[in-house]
Amino acid sequence: MAKVKKAPRPKAQTPKGFRDYFGAEVTERADMLKTIAEVYHQYGFDALESSGVETVEALGKFLPDVDRPNEGVFAWQDEDDAWMALRYDLTAPLARVYAQHRNDLPLPYRRYAMGPVWRNEKPGPGRYRQFYQCDADTVGAANVAADAEICAMLSDTLERVGIPRGDYLVRVNNRKVLNGVLETMGLSDDKQRDDVLRTIDKFDKVGEAGVRELLGKGRLDASGAYIDGVGLSADQAEPVVAFLTSKDADVAKTFANLQDAIGGSKVGSEGVGELEKIGDLLAAQGYGADRIEIDPSVVRGLGYYTGPVFEAELTFEILDDKGRKRQFGSVAGGGRYDDLVKRFTGQEVPATGVSIGVDRLLAALREKGRIGGTVAAGPVVVTVMDKNRMADYQTMVAELRNAGIRAEVYLGNPKNFGNQLKYADKRQSPVAVIEGGDEHENGVVQIKDLILGAKIAENATLEEWKERPSQYEVPRDQLVAKVREILDLNS
Repeated sequence: MAKVKKAPRPKAQTPKGFRDYFGAEVTERADMLKTIAEVYHQYGFDALESSGVETVEALGKFLPDVDRPNEGVFAWQDEDDAWMALRYDLTAPLARVYAQHRNDLPLPYRRYAMGPVWRNEKPGPGRYRQFYQCDADTVGAANVAADAEICAMLSDTLERVGIPRGDYLVRVNNRKVLNGVLETMGLSDDKQRDDVLRTIDKFDKVGEAGVRELLGKGRLDASGAYIDGVGLSADQAEPVVAFLTSKDADVAKTFANLQDAIGGSKVGSEGVGELEKIGDLLAAQGYGADRIEIDPSVVRGLGYYTGPVFEAELTFEILDDKGRKRQFGSVAGGGRYDDLVKRFTGQEVPATGVSIGVDRLLAALREKGRIGGTVAAGPVVVTVMDKNRMADYQTMVAELRNAGIRAEVYLGNPKNFGNQLKYADKRQSPVAVIEGGDEHENGVVQIKDLILGAKIAENATLEEWKERPSQYEVPRDQLVAKVREILDLNS
């Protein structure tokens, strides 16, 4: 009889493009989400938690940089052969929710949403297939005051989470201005228009000269490879260059330059007017160019933006993997998307919103040393000296918890007491509680200050530590008070 082969053991590894988050990381994210939610709530936005799964039909064609509806997402067919997918952002689900429940929702509808999104894209350094977003959107407000409010709220949010003024900039543009530039150029070929948009998006990397080359015949990149250009004449390319270089220290001059770039385009002129109004509204609230500025180089990639667009960029420098200085870059973006809900209702519904990349924002705060520099304290550990007296130890831990102190009973094998203290050290526990038979009989407990003990072990010559005992014997009824005293001393 043939020997039955054992099934191979599964590999214990995280799927490609995903990662696991532990203790402090999860807590830091939760704290940030709470802070952001407080700002959004303060601005009058209500929370919405929609399904993590949408129909591919509902997601539609508005996927990032893809042509087919089920490309770029994790999709499957259910038992009814309908295609389902994990949400790739929080905006497409909002369009579906509003279209479905519009008769029950106020107009305008202001909502914020937070949670993970999933993209079936090639992962890279710091680029994962699952990540957190934090969105706020106003549906049903055509006035650009809604866009200005989003920009102001984004500025306030960055400062509230720990990015100081001077380390960030919210940059604002308008897709209508860009459409006016394209109209002035007389481009009728959609492919050429798309190529021009992609070239504009490279302005920060290649500069004015590089854009001119890419709009024309092409250029050699840094690796020496030749990049084919769009094939425009110098005259055709000039409005794009004028548009990209229109920013001036004097915002009035910027608007004048934009008017020159769009020529006689009606839609372009409308876009410039909207930018001027946004600037006036922000100035009236005290948001100057040190926090929010008009910047024509901002071009959001997603196809559904129809008006104002904005990005939050962190301006401080960090070192890359090769030790070179570079700016941290964008952590949030958004804009107006007046056509998205129309897919469901057949009627245009104005909408504007912003999405914050929570994981990138957390990374920025770690770079600045605002979080992650210290290890979070673990729980007080009540050790077990006699497994037959587990009820006594559980009583102790209940008293600590009822007093608001994080605590746990050691639940491993209590035979080796040294292993219990090793466990407490690994948990970053500040205090260990010890009650053996003698202590129990005498109505006392031993309370070990593990933080002080570690400091003495590191530097036994420090007199200030040597004067303080690292272990105390106190009456049993003083357990909670003594533990709190030690925690306060070490906080």
